[in-house]
Amino acid sequence: MRLPMIIFLVLTIWKAGNGSRANELKADGKVLELDESNFDSAISSFDYILVDFYAPWCGHCKRLSPQLDEAAPVLAGLNEPIVLAKVNADKFTRLASKHDIDGYPTLKFFMHGVPMEYNGPRKADLLVQYLKKFVAPDVSILSSDSAINDFVEAAGTFFPIYIGFGLNETVITNLAVKYKKKAWFSVAKDFSDDAMVLYDFDKVPSLVALHPSYKQQSVFYGPFEDSFLGDFVKQNLLPLVVPLNYETLKLLKDEERKIVLTILNDENEDQSQDLIKLLKAAASANPDLVFSYVGVEQWEDFADKFEANHKTKLPKMIVWNGNEEYFLVIGVESLDAEDQGTQISRFLEGYREGRIERKTVKGPSFMDFIHSLVGIRTVYILVFIVAMMMLIQSIGKEDDMPRVGSQDAVDHAGSSEAESSRYGLEKKED
Repeated sequence: MRLPMIIFLVLTIWKAGNGSRANELKADGKVLELDESNFDSAISSFDYILVDFYAPWCGHCKRLSPQLDEAAPVLAGLNEPIVLAKVNADKFTRLASKHDIDGYPTLKFFMHGVPMEYNGPRKADLLVQYLKKFVAPDVSILSSDSAINDFVEAAGTFFPIYIGFGLNETVITNLAVKYKKKAWFSVAKDFSDDAMVLYDFDKVPSLVALHPSYKQQSVFYGPFEDSFLGDFVKQNLLPLVVPLNYETLKLLKDEERKIVLTILNDENEDQSQDLIKLLKAAASANPDLVFSYVGVEQWEDFADKFEANHKTKLPKMIVWNGNEEYFLVIGVESLDAEDQGTQISRFLEGYREGRIERKTVKGPSFMDFIHSLVGIRTVYILVFIVAMMMLIQSIGKEDDMPRVGSQDAVDHAGSSEAESSRYGLEKKED
């Protein structure tokens, strides 16, 4: 009888411990303060939790904190609550190291215990809108024009939106699950002719891909088989033509397709906008490539990596592998003002036929633009190196210190000073 009693007591104590932990961790609309004692428990207790790894001295962290406080009660009130939490990563360094935190603040979103980097907005209302995506149904069912409009408005502009008109939801369910973190999916069961005009499709079934922030859309009429449908969804996760900036570079990080990059003088000029329309047409006909553009006026440092600046003949077209190599098409390195559509066609034809010149991106690879902040580890390494150099220098000074009454030592000190002068060594303040 003793063994069952012991087991009973152990289970009772274990349940009591879990109960007290559950009482501590509640989705009550407040930002939870986590540390090494309750972090794992929090991640396992909540299906959705956004964790802010911060440092008390960090200015960006101080500005983010009230935004999280404002968003927390709204997110906690969702049908599928999202909990906000924070960790003093400067204090709990082992926990920060475990989760590869190398800059402040770093936000990580845990879905059913699985972490992902959070690269969305940090203002309270936009953060709420962004995170709602992750607790929405895989496929939303829309039964009227007003339901479609409400869905598109609620989805916002951070993710592409797919609407299947006259399409059975089972056709896109697998893709909706696969790209849950990257896009909204829905099917419209009932809609009017006005909706067909608004979303520019003329027959059903059809799948419309929207990019609200870029005011772009594409329509797919089938065949609705896995491979064809999957290709359409994957290719339309990006807009037809991507304007390059710090945020969109992150979207291209895992892109396998080559990037046709057009470097303009100024994105906002009328002639640039006309050229972008031509690029959209080319993108529609060449889905195996990503089309993008950047203005020297908007991002001069980035354009300079491809030897393009205000002194270069622009627009300049290249094909970029997304990292350290790019290709010029011989004979079509830049575009003239006349008949640019034909020149774009010649550029693509020359690239596909292999009439190219391989070049290397100037300076560090573009990944350095994504990871532009100096991380904690880097700082620690630099501090360690500086400390070691100072230690070595101080040891060297002790060894070289002249002894009173020793002419040889005085001569040695003089030669050491001359040596330091020759190599440019001098004292510097921290």
